[in-house]
Amino acid sequence: MKKKMSVLDFKRYKAEGKKFAYVTAYDYTMASIVDQSDVEVILVGDSLGMIMLGYKDTTPVTMDDMIHHIRPVVKGAPNTFIVGDMPFGSYNKSIEQGIENATRMIKETGCDCVKLEGGAKYAELVHAIVNSGISVMGHIGLTPQNATQLGGFKVQGGTPEAAQQLIEDAKELERAGAFSIVLECVPKVVGKAISEAVSVPILGIGAGPYVDCQVLVTQDLLGMYGDFKPKFVKLFANVRDVMVNALNEFHKESLSGEFPSDEYSFNKDVPLNKLY
Repeated sequence: MKKKMSVLDFKRYKAEGKKFAYVTAYDYTMASIVDQSDVEVILVGDSLGMIMLGYKDTTPVTMDDMIHHIRPVVKGAPNTFIVGDMPFGSYNKSIEQGIENATRMIKETGCDCVKLEGGAKYAELVHAIVNSGISVMGHIGLTPQNATQLGGFKVQGGTPEAAQQLIEDAKELERAGAFSIVLECVPKVVGKAISEAVSVPILGIGAGPYVDCQVLVTQDLLGMYGDFKPKFVKLFANVRDVMVNALNEFHKESLSGEFPSDEYSFNKDVPLNKLY
């Protein structure tokens, strides 16, 4: 059985050059599967808005939604580090609001840290949440909660100026006390530069090979969607086809009478006159 990472392990892994991996889970069953694997970190992301709730983006997701999904993941993955995502609107108004909601997330779910999107402008908030006793993971680059302001789901850091700003964002978050930073959708040279600029691990999703940890949405890497696949996603399995084929086989055998056979039936003889 794997040993659960701690917050201190993140920086130690970085110092030792030890890579690790990070995926998503939104329910007990998927969490238990990840817990059985070698993957060290689970994010219960606000991406559950699209994946579990059918929204077109993450903005409608509420604190209640997040807490509802984080709780069973914590129960299902006791040996895996669990990250709770702060949804849009849960920390944007004030530092006090951010501390209150981060505290609620930790108290009501038992997750190991909170993650929030945004660079240098959120450094003061990160510092305040850390000072309140809660570990914070940052998130820069493509930040889905603000994707409309970024021109949609596009690669970030594509100019020297934009890349330099991301480096400054990472440095500010590190100074504020973030113990790690998610970096999403940037050129691989930018991922390398940011990883080298800070002493906390950079957790890359679509950020190239030079970061400290690779991140993917579990449903993406397992091929559970239809035709949609971001450029940075590698299909490690095609579970959707396996599931559809199994359902079709169940349907066929149910209609033909092949299922359930005696093997799947209770076969004890009971006098029929005793049943009426």
